[in-house]
Amino acid sequence: MTMTLSIALAQLNAVVGGLDANADAILAARAGAAGADLLVTPELSVIGYPPEDLVLKPALVEAAMARIERLAAATADGGPALLVGAPLAEAGRLHNAMFLLDGGRIAGITRKHDLPNYGTFDEKRVFSPGPLPGPLAFRGTRLGVPVCEDVWTPDVTECLAETGAEILIVPNGSPFETGKDDRRLSLAVARVSETGLPLVYLNRVGGQDELVFDGASFVLNADRKLAVQLPDWDEVVQMTHWTRSAIGHHWTCAPGTIAPRDEDPADIYHAMLVALRDYVNRNGFPGVVLGLSGGIDSALSAAVAVDALGADRVWCVMMPSPYTSRDSLEDAAECARLLGCRLDTMGIGPAMAAFDTMLAPLFAGKAVDTTEENIQSRIRGLSLMALSNKFGPMLLTTGNKSEMSVGYATIYGDMAGGYSVLKDLYKTTVFKLCEWRNHHHPRLGVGPKGPVMPQRVIDKPPTAELRDNQKDADSLPPYDLLDRILIGLVEHERSAAELIAEGIDPAIVARIERLLYIAEYKRRQAPPGVKIGHRNFGRDRRYPISNAFRTA
Repeated sequence: MTMTLSIALAQLNAVVGGLDANADAILAARAGAAGADLLVTPELSVIGYPPEDLVLKPALVEAAMARIERLAAATADGGPALLVGAPLAEAGRLHNAMFLLDGGRIAGITRKHDLPNYGTFDEKRVFSPGPLPGPLAFRGTRLGVPVCEDVWTPDVTECLAETGAEILIVPNGSPFETGKDDRRLSLAVARVSETGLPLVYLNRVGGQDELVFDGASFVLNADRKLAVQLPDWDEVVQMTHWTRSAIGHHWTCAPGTIAPRDEDPADIYHAMLVALRDYVNRNGFPGVVLGLSGGIDSALSAAVAVDALGADRVWCVMMPSPYTSRDSLEDAAECARLLGCRLDTMGIGPAMAAFDTMLAPLFAGKAVDTTEENIQSRIRGLSLMALSNKFGPMLLTTGNKSEMSVGYATIYGDMAGGYSVLKDLYKTTVFKLCEWRNHHHPRLGVGPKGPVMPQRVIDKPPTAELRDNQKDADSLPPYDLLDRILIGLVEHERSAAELIAEGIDPAIVARIERLLYIAEYKRRQAPPGVKIGHRNFGRDRRYPISNAFRTA
């Protein structure tokens, strides 16, 4: 009977569709885990997660199996076995599967049983559920391998325990979301309590389009005590050492490294940083360009970009109009100086005059209104896209979730671009993150230490500066009230009546609900942006554009 095991946990950043790179990374992790009996990798580690409809291509599934065979062959050297994730085509069905590779062959396969089909997940669209699984025999012990969603309910783990599993190993592709780490731990504790088995929770790291994965893998012993905690965000290979008791033959993981976890709002900042870094790099952009207005949203966007990519890959452009204040010019310049990035100034006055002249015959007799304000925004978007096209950097948009919720963003103007790091951040969170970044240096950041924006950027009343003396408060309620309403309507699907019962002005609630619904067409045309909260616009919240329902 095997009495000891060494299990290496490979918290990897797989590239969706990058099969050779992923296989190479798995083999490199295996080489770094000399002496281990088993190296475990996250869910779908061979093809990257989530693959979405890419996995419906038979050529991808065939290529994945070729990499599985390559990885299996590598285990013929007597070194660590591998537990890796890949799609499995079987009897006309496609499964999300984990492959146990040992001794030069496929020694076992388990198929994901519970397929998530909510929020950002759409696995029932592409995969078929596997049967309730039994354990995999491995070198004198039996491993239960529930895959990600399989541990969010008790059925799979109870089946594994009843059929003889001795250790639960859970490969995951679990995206970051504020507060989710506590929910993961609570679920793991529940599964351990129900089965009496120790549990390994292994998650991936890195950005994939609108999702970002924070890792934070861990091991719980059967007494529910934390034995090992891997760090957030980092690719690491962590060895864990296991001993079987002489009486009862129960497995226990020896106490190991307990890495500190990010606190709020450091976790949010790192999520934005990692998501932007991987999006820009994996799509082949040399860097980013963005409009730096002297306001808080663009200041935070620039700071995240510099921390993610380095100052030499961030190009800021100040585009003043006749309405731009001296304070804004000074604040933009100081932001760029503190960050160490390039700043160019390109006035839009001539373009505004040209549009006025061009449209004058058609606009005759009409008063100046938001049309002219939107033209300014679109001039800026057009100009920034021209720089992106000519020189190659991706245009980074700077709008926040509060604005996008109520349509206070200009389609084809400040919404133009390739990615938005603030897309899932309410304005009140923007303020909090700016204060935090001015007093802290993110652990993964490559930007400068110390403040990254003047305090005046945080303190001054927000304004788009599209007309004389304009303030956001002229047309919106204060942001603390606005965000309270939006969090109720968007994150928790509360009715207007529930919010009004809390003492909020009925007229304000009704107006915000209306603005939220009628701006859906804009959000459908917005660039992608990293998911931070419970319900981001797009993958989590899919509302009809034509919608007559109101609760107020």
